[in-house]
Amino acid sequence: MTRWAPRSVDVPVSHGLLEGLLQEPENPSFAAVACHPHPLYGGTMNNNVIYRVARGLYDAGGAVLRFNFRGVGRSTGAYANAIGEQEDAIAALDFLSARQPSLPLWMAGFSFGARVGLDVGARDPRVVRLLGVGLALTVFDLSFLYPVTKPKAFIQGEADEFGAGPQVEELVARMAEPKRLEIVSGASHLFPGKLPELEQAIGRGVAFLQDAR
Repeated sequence: MTRWAPRSVDVPVSHGLLEGLLQEPENPSFAAVACHPHPLYGGTMNNNVIYRVARGLYDAGGAVLRFNFRGVGRSTGAYANAIGEQEDAIAALDFLSARQPSLPLWMAGFSFGARVGLDVGARDPRVVRLLGVGLALTVFDLSFLYPVTKPKAFIQGEADEFGAGPQVEELVARMAEPKRLEIVSGASHLFPGKLPELEQAIGRGVAFLQDAR
């Protein structure tokens, strides 16, 4: 596998461009978009959690695109209440699909990025796998996931301020199969002090998605 060294890319979108980071192994088996946490609270594509999500996807053989939502970094536009950001996620899928037209597409996201990315990924027929980390249940309604039959994997901190383990267990229990949930013991929303455990959980979640039918 090529060295982990994502390169800068510009993703075209209706309002201009999205600043992105793309890493492609020599022979990828899938291609994934990874969406970052809330733009109004410091979220960027360089967030510690979404970085590890992207790295886990790459280590499993995926071509991975991270990008800054509108109004973040060099990305044009302005925050649009998770609605305009869905257009950004679709533009990222379009970009990655054009580069890797023969590969299945995955969608991943953390917190706000999970809300946006999972919504887009659930509806877009090109997307075949969903990965969500740090579901913010006190902020966003994720019931749209209940009937989705695409393979889904979720990772949540046991003490997440925006959706503790039992809340997420209840949500996932109502979802269609196939699905997987892993609760990281003692972790809060940003996984401080628990990043190695998060990395291991991401690896197991990605492996589940690769094997799911």
